[in-house]
Amino acid sequence: MSTILHIDASIRNITNPNPSHNSISKNIAHRFIQTWEKHSLIDEYIYRDIGINPPPFITQAWMGAAFTPEEKRTTEQKELLTLSDQLIAEIVVADLIVISSPMYNYGMPAQLKAWFDQIARVNKTFDFDLSRGDFPLQPLLSGKTLVIISSSGEFGFEKGGIREQMSHLVPHLYTVSKYLGVEKIYEIAAEYQEFADDRHLKSVANAYLQAEELALQLSHFSHKTVELKKAIHT
Repeated sequence: MSTILHIDASIRNITNPNPSHNSISKNIAHRFIQTWEKHSLIDEYIYRDIGINPPPFITQAWMGAAFTPEEKRTTEQKELLTLSDQLIAEIVVADLIVISSPMYNYGMPAQLKAWFDQIARVNKTFDFDLSRGDFPLQPLLSGKTLVIISSSGEFGFEKGGIREQMSHLVPHLYTVSKYLGVEKIYEIAAEYQEFADDRHLKSVANAYLQAEELALQLSHFSHKTVELKKAIHT
């Protein structure tokens, strides 16, 4: 995997005049990318900060355009889908997708939901066939790896945690990631931000360490895969 699509969803900047306002999730995600770059090449790096530059919400007109056969779309409909087409093209070429996101009100930021709404397109990322019975939707993409980097003010959102039933961020990402062609998911989480105590410091430090270790692991695997492909074709 040498093409990385990196999506940041926090509304906060990576750095701010007041360091306590720096985005935790963005900084951990960028540590992941920096570690990868130190140990392996990235053929293509695609970055979108949708927290700062969010995609527009879909509309009735957008939906009408998406469900109109491509050869029958008007110029206006084609223009409505221009960004969506570009976002989908970025997913198609990506081997690895990194999504960093804070938990807002126990779910994903509206900006991230808007991004998913833009890329969930019939005959683009999924198809629909009623002959499949109760599960007519099927993803069209496959073979991708997703790294989810999250931050939260509270804690215990993991499986078996005291707030497991309150978590609507990571479980939602697992559900909608099928539209990305994801087959393997890794999670990194920083917690306790609202408590601002030693538990928070320890959680953030551990998240940075996990990001570095995972980047090393995946970049090493990517390098080995590339070498194997070269050997096969020589």
